[in-house]
Amino acid sequence: VGPKLFQYVIKVIVQAIQLLYTMLKIDQPSYILLQNPPGLPSIAVAWVACLFWRSKLIIDWHNYGYTIMSLSHGRNHPLVQIVKWYEKLFGRLSDYNLCVTNAMKEDLWVNCGIKAITLYDKPASYFKETPLELQHQLYMKLAKDYEPFKPRTESGSSNAEVSAFTEMDEKNGHVIKTRGRPALLISSTSWTEDEDFSVLLKALEDYERYINEGVELPSLVCVITGKGPLKDYYNGLINKLRFKHIQICTPWLEAEDYPLLLGSADLGVCLHKSSSGLDLPMKVVDMFGCCLPVCAIYFECLHELVKHNENGLIFRDSNELAEQLKMLFLGFPALEGKLDNFRKNLRASKQLRWDESWDQTVLPLLGQNE
Repeated sequence: VGPKLFQYVIKVIVQAIQLLYTMLKIDQPSYILLQNPPGLPSIAVAWVACLFWRSKLIIDWHNYGYTIMSLSHGRNHPLVQIVKWYEKLFGRLSDYNLCVTNAMKEDLWVNCGIKAITLYDKPASYFKETPLELQHQLYMKLAKDYEPFKPRTESGSSNAEVSAFTEMDEKNGHVIKTRGRPALLISSTSWTEDEDFSVLLKALEDYERYINEGVELPSLVCVITGKGPLKDYYNGLINKLRFKHIQICTPWLEAEDYPLLLGSADLGVCLHKSSSGLDLPMKVVDMFGCCLPVCAIYFECLHELVKHNENGLIFRDSNELAEQLKMLFLGFPALEGKLDNFRKNLRASKQLRWDESWDQTVLPLLGQNE
């Protein structure tokens, strides 16, 4: 009830009371670890709780709340400026600070006077390449509900169980990839303003045109996972497209199926543009955990994760993405080529997993206090 600003203020006050009441009921902790954003009202509440308990407050900076808010209100909106001041103030009152990029570490120090340690996001251990037998099971499961995973042609063998990408001989259980299979491209999103999916849709229109002009490119299955406020809007745009060689699917996957699909795909696409230019997309971290090469849209500190021409490609607009898709999928599914080289580089990198990274970076920090 009432004006939007009034509603927002009341919501923050109520949440602060609820959160403080809940926190003060738990056993006294040594540390409170808080991810920001969202930080309003949680940073202030956690700081008050730490005063009460004489505990240490650790803020894990993944982005700035005020830059996310500025996407819908503009940088100069009074509410955005208040949240910016609030984050700076309570950030300085914390005992320790972690952040996700060296660029953010520098920004926190220069603009906020906050000393932070970089703790890069790392994939959990279950993000890994998916064995072919598991891929087939996943494709058959998805084929029950989604047309793009169903077989394109009848199998030559009556004993085969077939999906669009694989077939299994039911006599011996042996799985192979189907001849002439489509390429599987995957992108995940929360369908918000910081990801412009029209860039991908325009690139797919160009990809379709390349095939019509006679370029030797495979058919494409494009899977876009996730849910969010703009999903219906983009689904409306997708439904207007009339592709012959591209199928677009927007499923909501069960939690255990998402890493399996990443580990089965041929290429990942990331359209995340950081609101601050200082955080990195977690979806790319997960894709790299599955040794999945990525095409990612450019922003300032992306090079801390995506190494252009080493583990993926960076593009700036739909035309550049379309050219990259053409280059990567030319002659698919032959093994030789950039896609295969990127995958080999990701396998060879043997990147740290989340728990190993935590043990190396955060535990020594906590140990200083013991």
